[in-house]
Amino acid sequence: MTDLGRSRSNSFLILAIYVVFLICSGESLKTIDHQFGPFNSSYYSIFIVNPPATISNEALQITPDSAGNYTLTNKSGRVLFDRKFRLWDDVRVGSFNTSFLINLFRVNSSLTPGEGLAFVIVPDLEVPTGSSGQYLGLTNSTTDGSRDNHLIAVEFDTLKQDDLDPDSNHIGLDINSVKSNQTVSLSELGFQLAPNGNKFFHVWIHYDGAAKRLDVYMTDEDSRAITKPMPEKPVMISEKFDISQIINRDSYFGFSASTGTNIELNCVLEWNLTVEDLGKKDNKGQTLPLALGLGLSAAVITVAGAGVLAWLLLRRRKSANGPNIPGALKSLPGTPREFSFKELKKATNNFHEGNKLGEGGFGVVYKGVLPPKDGSLEIAVKKFSRDEIKSKDDFLAELTIINRLRHKHLVRLVGWCHKNGMLFLVYDYMPNGSLEDHIFCPPQKLALGWSLRYKVLSGVASALHYLHDEYDQKVLHRDLKASNIMLDVNFNARLGDFGLARAIDEEKTSYAELDGVPGTFGYIAPECLHTGKASSESDIYGFGAVILEVVCGQKPWTKIGDFQLLVDWVWYLHRNGRLLEAVDSRLGGEYEAEEAERLLLLALACSHPMASERPKTKSIFQILSGSIPPPIVPTFKPPFVWPSTGPMNIEGDIADTTPITSSQLGSSWTHRESFAGYSDSSVV
Repeated sequence: MTDLGRSRSNSFLILAIYVVFLICSGESLKTIDHQFGPFNSSYYSIFIVNPPATISNEALQITPDSAGNYTLTNKSGRVLFDRKFRLWDDVRVGSFNTSFLINLFRVNSSLTPGEGLAFVIVPDLEVPTGSSGQYLGLTNSTTDGSRDNHLIAVEFDTLKQDDLDPDSNHIGLDINSVKSNQTVSLSELGFQLAPNGNKFFHVWIHYDGAAKRLDVYMTDEDSRAITKPMPEKPVMISEKFDISQIINRDSYFGFSASTGTNIELNCVLEWNLTVEDLGKKDNKGQTLPLALGLGLSAAVITVAGAGVLAWLLLRRRKSANGPNIPGALKSLPGTPREFSFKELKKATNNFHEGNKLGEGGFGVVYKGVLPPKDGSLEIAVKKFSRDEIKSKDDFLAELTIINRLRHKHLVRLVGWCHKNGMLFLVYDYMPNGSLEDHIFCPPQKLALGWSLRYKVLSGVASALHYLHDEYDQKVLHRDLKASNIMLDVNFNARLGDFGLARAIDEEKTSYAELDGVPGTFGYIAPECLHTGKASSESDIYGFGAVILEVVCGQKPWTKIGDFQLLVDWVWYLHRNGRLLEAVDSRLGGEYEAEEAERLLLLALACSHPMASERPKTKSIFQILSGSIPPPIVPTFKPPFVWPSTGPMNIEGDIADTTPITSSQLGSSWTHRESFAGYSDSSVV
């Protein structure tokens, strides 16, 4: 063959492979654009308008319009576009842009306005009960802060709440809570959200799915007819976060607002929305125009190209079958019970929304009840919802760990189900939910008492000792935190969420993840961020963070005063002989001082920056039982120093010996959320 002929043949083959790839993937993103307003009654057909919200005076009145016959106080409402958008999948996170014109009108110039309006991304169409006042129609006193909210909001707040807000004129980024992740005071920027007189605000919100960054811009307008250009820089908020770790993959866009004893009119006058909808796939007409554009003819798809096509399709079909689930399960010791899909469907009332316990990147968990012949056992059914191949891998990874474990302080696996590509794991249902539910509960709910807190921590320590030292392999949990500790009917601790757990051979001491450091910021040991390796010592670090959660009633990443992390504040109190000041104030002083000091000292010992200095699980269990005294803890928190004579770093070089402080760890961690303590979510 001549060089020219060989070159043409290679070119044909490359083009054929490219076309085949497009045929096999068959997916192109659709950008969907909507322009709304001025608003009239015809919009009732495409919007869900939750009373007392209305559409009147050419605007969306998110709380009642004073032109109507309404009481304006203590109201909350929502107006949502009546269609869901798929905003992320297992491969991508979508982008969206929105802009809108709003007016927060002060009804009485002599009175303070309140409360505010928010642009929202939410999982469902319902307005939470009790969401007036400070809750902005987003949450209520019971649900605020729960990851099950699956909501993101940009709030425009006009009334200061002492424990939430910087002032009475700010915007904020809200994630599952009205306690904003980021706030910006507007007064210094020359904006007044609800001034005396009429003022309009033009807002632009951009979310970049690739960069995982949200930017918020705003200008003020003297009338709705005037539109200033968008600022070159985000004058309000610029925040990086992954929406796939927060919201449901299919979610609604819209607006929410509330009034309290203070009132205002919360109006949206125009709204534009552009969404990169990952739920839209366009196979028709995609390949032919591309082929024509490349100047391809039928002759291009040669025998070689056809061979490539056959090979790719065969490979794809073979991959689609994935692991042999029944065969893999037969190889497991003590195979758990296999449930039929019909049994689980009946137990969960056809997977009814009202039975949902939680949702995350790997799937959904439902409550169910087995029939009387099975003792009317209450169960938690985890339904895997990722793509078929990945779900099978996740399913088998979790099952092979939890199936072999037997301990009274672990959530018990009941069985499994595999039906038409759908995968389910069945666990005991925990009627008292998670430890997090009882530590970080709303103010009006009684927090968990001291004796139960101590009992729960002792149970978790027992479970951890079993995983590290009593089972025939060392099992690393890798995600210890209050939300993964379940409570049975008697408030006994049951450690759950083994989606990230790994069993390692006796001769090994650590487990390395190929990409990223899984876990949640505040619970991840500093050496994990440095090496990417998890160990029993890193589990101990996570347990130390859990002790601080339980004793202090604060999240590990809580900023207190000048201290960026809870552990730094507790170490400061220890240095100054004021350790018991860290105890949760909600206990009202009803706790055992000796036990509290023991737990706090143990927490600091477990949180030691140097892994080799942390106590072992056997010692932890003995300290909690009171059989040995609490550890001696240095008054100053030691720095994290990677020994120059120790293990190599990730690149294989001797690691840097420069101390790393807690404030330097913020850029390396990988965040993941879990739900209901029965399962895990995808790692960024």
